[in-house]
Formats: sequence, structure tokens, C-alpha cells
Amino acid sequence: MTRSFDVHAENDQRALLAIALDVAREAAELVLSGWRKKFTVDLKGPVDLVTDFDRASEALVRDRLHARTPFTVVGEEAGGDANRLSDEVRWYVDPIDGTTNFVHGHPFFCVSIGLLAHGQPLLGAIVAPALRYEFTGIAGKFATRNGEPCHVSAATEFSEALLATGFPYDRRVSEDNNFDAFVAIKKKCQAVRRCGSAALDLCFVAEGTYDGYWEKKLNAWDITGGSAIVLGAGGRLSTYGGEPFNAMRGDLVATNGKIHDALLRELAEVQSKRTTK
Repeated sequence: MTRSFDVHAENDQRALLAIALDVAREAAELVLSGWRKKFTVDLKGPVDLVTDFDRASEALVRDRLHARTPFTVVGEEAGGDANRLSDEVRWYVDPIDGTTNFVHGHPFFCVSIGLLAHGQPLLGAIVAPALRYEFTGIAGKFATRNGEPCHVSAATEFSEALLATGFPYDRRVSEDNNFDAFVAIKKKCQAVRRCGSAALDLCFVAEGTYDGYWEKKLNAWDITGGSAIVLGAGGRLSTYGGEPFNAMRGDLVATNGKIHDALLRELAEVQSKRTTK
């Protein structure tokens, strides 16, 4: 029988974060053992890949979190466990965020574990083994990179901002594919990066490399851990419309706070042009 946790108590939050980091490290070691090696790759969609390492990583994470905590685990590959004890506190797990990168030998991939409590991101642990980065954070309290405190950037000018974004799996057939926003915003900021892992994009906002990030059609396992880390580093989260962040909505804007409103205005302008065509 696992111990109980009060997710509002800081000592228990830190204990849960330590568990999440332990588990993410173990899963990341497993994933790294297959990087640039031979493995099985299947298609979940035209451009959506899954490997036997995704499945093995998720199985490991589920097993370890079930053994040490009482909370539901929801993962990208196997969904949730409806029979678990808590429906208000859930782990959201991406066993390999950046699977396409992993398949092609690109180092920008990670294991992401986040705890969503009563609809809000509470804490996250993200391990990117090929990059040798570990990120942790508790929303509103702290964030770390490789054990050292990290904070969002101090950038205030949108024209000087380095941003990140991503594109949905249905980009070949959907008009809402972010291409128009990418082009429009790239013309007005310093640069936009697209590296293929929402979890790591959020971590790079948290530690100040990126000044902001936006993306649509995301799942809760993509963003729960990274969102908690951004909030721990002093950043700001919202929907595209500026409403409070909701992990189930799928649209996310994350910034250092100082350029947030400017990024929202640019996204609104793109949306306005799309609807008036």
C-alpha cells in the first residue's frame, strides 16, 4: 500500500517531485539505450510515430509511479487508469516527447512527468538524456536545470524575442496548422525555433533560452510537466485568447510574462485574418 500525500503541503510536493525525477531518470536511461540503435517503429497517423521504446518507457513509468504514489497515471500510449484512487490528482506522462526526433537520431527528446492537481499543473520532472539536461519545478515556488535554480528571461521587446513553436500532426490537411502564425510572427521577432518537443520548449522558456512559446492541438501529457516548471520559474501561461491555462484545452502560450501580451496580440491578428478570408 502506497503512502498518502497532501498535494497542498510543500514537504509532500517536494517528495512527489523527487519521486517523479527518480522515475524520469530511470525511464530516460532506458530510452537512451535505444537511441540511434535498431528498434521497431509504427505509425499512429501519417506523421505520428511510436516505437517499442515509447511503450517500454511508459510501462516502466506506470509501474514505478503506481508503486510509490496513489494517483491516476495518464500516458500518451496507454491512456489512463480509471480504477486508481484519485480522479482529481493525476500524473500525465509522455514516455518520449519528441519521438520523431528520437527515431531520426536527433537529440531533442525527453521523458516528461507532470502532476496535475485539481486541473492545475503542480509539479514536473523532465529528463532529456541525449542533451544531458534535467528540469524540475513546483508551480509558483521554484524551477531547476541540472539541480541549479533557473528563471525566465528578462526580455521586454517583442522584436528582440527568441520564440519557439510547433505544428500539429494533422498539418497536411488542416488549415489550422500554425503555418500562418509562424510566418507572421517570425517577421516581427528576432527568431522562431521549432525543435519538436513541447515539453522541452517549455523548459527552455523556464530557463530563459526562449522568451516565449506557443502551440495548438497539444495533449495534457505534452505540457503538464513543462507548464509547472514554467510557473516555478516565474513565467506566465494562458490560452491563445488570454484565458487561464487549461491543460485539457490544447492551446498554450507560455512566456517570461513581459512579452506575453504582445505575443497574444500577434496570434489574435493572425486568427482575425484567417476568419475574414
